[in-house]
Amino acid sequence: MKSTQFDFAVIGAGVAGSWIAYELSKYAAKTCLIEKENDVAMGATKANSAIIHAGYDPVPGTLMAKLNVRGNELVRALHKKMDIPFRQIGSFVIALTDEDEIKIRELYERGLENGVEGLKILSKEETLALEPNLSPEVRGALFAATAGVCSSFEMSCAPAEVAENNGVELIRNFNVTGMTREGDRRVLVSSDGRTIAARTVINAAGVHADEIAALFGDYSFKMIARRGEYSILDNSCGNLVHHIIFQPPVKYGKGILVSQTVDGNIIVGPTAENIDDKEDKATTPEGQKTAFDGARRSVPSVSERDVITSFSGIRPIGGKGDFIIGFSDADKALFNVAGIESPGLTAGPAIGEYVVEKIAENGFVFEKNPDFDNSRKVIRFKDLSDDEKNRIIAENPLYGRVICRCETVTEGEIADSINRGAGARDMDGVKRRVRAGMGRCQGGFCGPRVMEILARELKIPMSEVTKFGGGSRMTEKEEI
Repeated sequence: MKSTQFDFAVIGAGVAGSWIAYELSKYAAKTCLIEKENDVAMGATKANSAIIHAGYDPVPGTLMAKLNVRGNELVRALHKKMDIPFRQIGSFVIALTDEDEIKIRELYERGLENGVEGLKILSKEETLALEPNLSPEVRGALFAATAGVCSSFEMSCAPAEVAENNGVELIRNFNVTGMTREGDRRVLVSSDGRTIAARTVINAAGVHADEIAALFGDYSFKMIARRGEYSILDNSCGNLVHHIIFQPPVKYGKGILVSQTVDGNIIVGPTAENIDDKEDKATTPEGQKTAFDGARRSVPSVSERDVITSFSGIRPIGGKGDFIIGFSDADKALFNVAGIESPGLTAGPAIGEYVVEKIAENGFVFEKNPDFDNSRKVIRFKDLSDDEKNRIIAENPLYGRVICRCETVTEGEIADSINRGAGARDMDGVKRRVRAGMGRCQGGFCGPRVMEILARELKIPMSEVTKFGGGSRMTEKEEI
């Protein structure tokens, strides 16, 4: 079988890989974005705190610090044009002890060195005036004005969609299990035998990045899988806090937070546990207890009774104390983008810029894509005015049919989520894009209708509609 030929093959359609593909789509180079799952953002990107960090936490002089601050700037500059849900609500790091007060002062000084704008140390009175539901033991807080909350999924889906619209080929269900060399190209082999050849392979495979690097003879790093458990509270709790509430960082990360989400719910978590199985995304009673016990140190009224769903995510820890970004010493056709742990979501757009810059420095001559367009518009029906709703319905009656009552999601939105660039191919893909099934009933009412719409738009029988690709069929296959 003849391999499809590319200049660049980006492995992994998470936040790093998608923004790299986005940056490459600005140029005429032939690029593909490879994902082993049925959708983009199926790893760490879809299961995290969804925080756009200000940049006071990373050690000054590291890539983490540089790309965190630049990424924050880019998100604030691009989110409207690319229609990425984002709210700049600011973050607090609260102090509850003498030691905490010392830590937030250190974070303040570190943030200034990193070039973070809008930092301020608040007194106890100032802190409680802004967040009255915090613990009465609070002594003050570090306030970061540029922090915010986003849709973590859209932070990957939006750049992947723009990249595909500008000529990048998105290749799903391509699980890279082998590599061979053909002259100056590297041939990637999938588990089903398909092949892709590229001059440069960009390894953004998340927690599996060390396995991809090993195919090229690069054993310079080992990925650690760190599981974090979260809970989402009912939107009736949305006013519990109005900012992102952190405690001072701990050994395994930024600690347990309580925050509004971009959709107005409250998120609690994460825990931090190193595990052997990179795919173990289980939630546990112990993990949930740890998360809520920790959260109640900040916000005593947080309650498990308000949980509507819980989940866990796997963070890819590179063990180097910094992002691992650069050409491999083992094979100069391999460019590693690994260990993209927090603040990786924030840094994504800046990682894309940095990777293209480093490839250009290595001698690749980029020719501008004259037709590049990064504008993107998603219709979110429930957020429209009455006049806008009437106009949209007149143009397309599908927007007049509400499918998900909990979240007020219309048939038009679901069909659009399937048919647009980097579109949904399964039930979970629709859910992530338009929130159908994310409400109180968790899809109990709207699920069958979403299945029907997927089957219709993808032109497949209902028996082939899956929850998340592969063999996860929603119904039993009919016998002939």
